[in-house]
Amino acid sequence: MTTLSSLRVVVWGENVHEHRNAKVGALYPEGMHATIAAGIRELLPQAEVSVATLQEPEHGLTEERLARTDVLTWWGHLAHGEVADVVVERVRRRVLEGMGLIVLHSGHYSKIFQRLLGTACSLTWREAGEKERLWVCHPGHPIAAGIDRCFELPQEEMYGEPFAIPAPEEQVFISWFEGGEVFRSGCTWRRGNGKIFYFRPGHETYPTYHDKNVRRVIANAVAWARPQGVWRDSCPNITTPLEPIRPKV
Repeated sequence: MTTLSSLRVVVWGENVHEHRNAKVGALYPEGMHATIAAGIRELLPQAEVSVATLQEPEHGLTEERLARTDVLTWWGHLAHGEVADVVVERVRRRVLEGMGLIVLHSGHYSKIFQRLLGTACSLTWREAGEKERLWVCHPGHPIAAGIDRCFELPQEEMYGEPFAIPAPEEQVFISWFEGGEVFRSGCTWRRGNGKIFYFRPGHETYPTYHDKNVRRVIANAVAWARPQGVWRDSCPNITTPLEPIRPKV
């Protein structure tokens, strides 16, 4: 099992809005991925945290780098279609082997999330800067550690039901929005040997990733998703049985 002292985390960011929208650039001058990584470093100081972006060769997710990654966080929005299928498949295989995956906000429409969950992952939405209240549904869950009964974000984009996902294995948070909608905003699944957590907050034009509760949830999720073991996919032909097989008459 990977311990916190040996935990290797890669924070992946699309890194597009920061260069196209001055408001986003002002909120996240080094990129949303840098702010997310800083929060993980602050709360998990023993972990090794690095960043990768869409613009790097192989999107910063080479075979070698993924082989050394215990947990990958993913934020994307405008450029889901630009993520190479070969990289998506590479990430999928690593999740099945045991790498944790934390999918954030608009990453619900990412190729990797859709491929692992096997559904459209669609939802309803509204960008009106309304208040979001996130309620803890599973108080004893490690991802909710250090979080009160609920916490609020003064401005966020609304995501609403129906959310086209498989039934979560664990429902950690549910959101209520000022306009009245609710949303399953913190969900877990297992795929193969890997753990997956989807966390809803994180619209690019709001300072969500500076919020102490959001940073705590992400750090908790990274610690929770670390590998518990490794499974290598293969299909060997076992020609020598453990016990003798009697000839059939």
